[in-house]
Amino acid sequence: MSPGFTDDYLLYLLAAASARASAGFHTLLAAQGLRVPEWRILACLASREGLKVTELAQQTLFDQPRLTKTLNIMERAGLVRRRSDPSDRRLALVTLTAEGRARVAPLLQQARDHEAQVLARFPAADRTRLKALLIALAG
Repeated sequence: MSPGFTDDYLLYLLAAASARASAGFHTLLAAQGLRVPEWRILACLASREGLKVTELAQQTLFDQPRLTKTLNIMERAGLVRRRSDPSDRRLALVTLTAEGRARVAPLLQQARDHEAQVLARFPAADRTRLKALLIALAG
């Protein structure tokens, strides 16, 4: 039998690899009471405090309506805060609350540990090359 289209189609392979690699970490997030969109927002804000909503949408790969809906949920849960940008009151800046920082801190290490497990089957040079290729592709 000849290979099917998706057997070597890059976009399918990227999606399949992401789904398989992420599954275990997504289970961990669910056990912590977090959804993947909330994790992405927390992870982005952990190293980039005070992002504009448009910047956060780009970083999280969400469209603005989806991001706004998720931010509303997270704000009610006390994880994030929106405030006016002092340089342009029409814009909102999103920051982590103390609770948001406390929730994301251990998850960042758990995410790195999970990443290490996913990549452990590859030699170090392949891990480095894979990340470099993905960074270039995402660039």
